[in-house]
Amino acid sequence: MSDRTSDPATETFVAHRNLLFTVAYEMLGSAADAEDVLQETWLRWVEVDLEQVQDQRAYLVRITTRQALNRLRAMTRRKEAYVGPWLPEPLLTAPDVAQDVELAESVSMALMLVLETLAPTERAVFVLHEVFDVGYDEIAEAVGKSPAAVRQIAHRARRHVDARRPRQTASPSRTRAALASFQRALETGDLQGLLDVLAPEVVLMSDGGGVKHAALRPVTGADKVVRMFGGGIGRLDAVLTTEPTVVNGSPALLVRLDGELDGIMAVRVEDGRITGLYYVRNPEKLTHVQSEIPLTLR
Repeated sequence: MSDRTSDPATETFVAHRNLLFTVAYEMLGSAADAEDVLQETWLRWVEVDLEQVQDQRAYLVRITTRQALNRLRAMTRRKEAYVGPWLPEPLLTAPDVAQDVELAESVSMALMLVLETLAPTERAVFVLHEVFDVGYDEIAEAVGKSPAAVRQIAHRARRHVDARRPRQTASPSRTRAALASFQRALETGDLQGLLDVLAPEVVLMSDGGGVKHAALRPVTGADKVVRMFGGGIGRLDAVLTTEPTVVNGSPALLVRLDGELDGIMAVRVEDGRITGLYYVRNPEKLTHVQSEIPLTLR
């Protein structure tokens, strides 16, 4: 694309690239797959007669949605063979993402995991309508359904998500405070400190992808979670350090063992205590935490 920067098709694509990536990522939960979708979108976009396109942004979103939906269906089969829990690929995000409450919630680990429980078409309809405010007629063209069918799918998906999404969204400051307490307790081995910051019903999900050690099922309950952390992360002789960062628009921790990146720890906080811990250790999912990824809803 770099050798066609003066081409109107290229200029339009570049202008909307961050939006298209965000659409694809929210549908897929994978930055690597979202990048592939953007490449597929570009290849189809350059074949379009732009004079016949009334709304180029909408047309690009439509292409991206179709490509993402195809990939999402293929990923569903891939996830069935995945070792242990599958967590979304974490993204290192810019400060403006955290400041946009709507955007930050839409890419949060907690909500992205809820979206994983939707069927592919339901997820596409929910993301386009609820997150990006795309109209039913436009969505219908993108997913190959009638507007009436899309309305029904949207209603069903919204009800499904509302029943499973976090009861409340903690402010970034409260999340940072809870995460700081967790960080201190984890680095010092303060088991009581961990119990104090974890909600009794906390759920830990760890994703090693069969490459790194991780629990094969979600671990529920503060006592069980603390026992897991009490047993150490990785090698027992390794020096564990953590570093605050912002992942998917929310405060998180970079976890290092002997200075090497071991994983990303994201959290869900409710009433000042941690109710969800999401630990991504799979190396294939840690490639987008080295530099900030621009996201946008517009």
